[in-house]
Amino acid sequence: MMKARFIALSLLMIAAVSAAIVYAWPQLPEVVAVHWNWRGEADSYAPRAVLWLLGPGLMAVITLLALVLPSLSPRDHGIARFESTYYYNFGIVLVLLAYVQSLVLASAIGMAVPIDRAVPAGLFVMLILAGNPMGKVRRNFYLGIRTPWTLSSERVWYATHRLAARLMVGSGLLGLGLLAAGVPGWLLLVPAIAWAPVAVLYSLLQYKQLDVQ
Repeated sequence: MMKARFIALSLLMIAAVSAAIVYAWPQLPEVVAVHWNWRGEADSYAPRAVLWLLGPGLMAVITLLALVLPSLSPRDHGIARFESTYYYNFGIVLVLLAYVQSLVLASAIGMAVPIDRAVPAGLFVMLILAGNPMGKVRRNFYLGIRTPWTLSSERVWYATHRLAARLMVGSGLLGLGLLAAGVPGWLLLVPAIAWAPVAVLYSLLQYKQLDVQ
């Protein structure tokens, strides 16, 4: 059921982004901005046709990966035990891509878009939404904190992902708070990425505890 919903949502979002590009196409310049620095200043440009690759094209690739990867998993590392969470997280990624594409399009047609604030806001919301069910993810090779220590122990995997869930949600909330406070863009990188090495280190410490027991 969740797989069918994921496919339907993916196709709907790809169609919506494609329709947005078609609608905006006459207003788009031949060359559009496709990357911004932390100050929100455009620093990379490409022909407008690249929007098809960065939007619908990339979303289609992510959708196909989400559908194909489970069939490549070893039996004891499959997604059957957390299938709904698996497709939910891939759906969150697609929503973020669609959101970013809408910002790029709006900027390309001349709208005043605060990229330096809007993109981090989307990332922090994604951290909250993806982190909330992270504790339900079971051992696999595609989703979650995949370190040598979590993959080798069900206990370490479970403990690490329970912590990661709290870290991701906390980082997302902290990031939104810092964003509202108007901190510089570079400082937003701290809550955006600092949770990941903490989770990795925690997985190592949990594994080491197994050795002494």
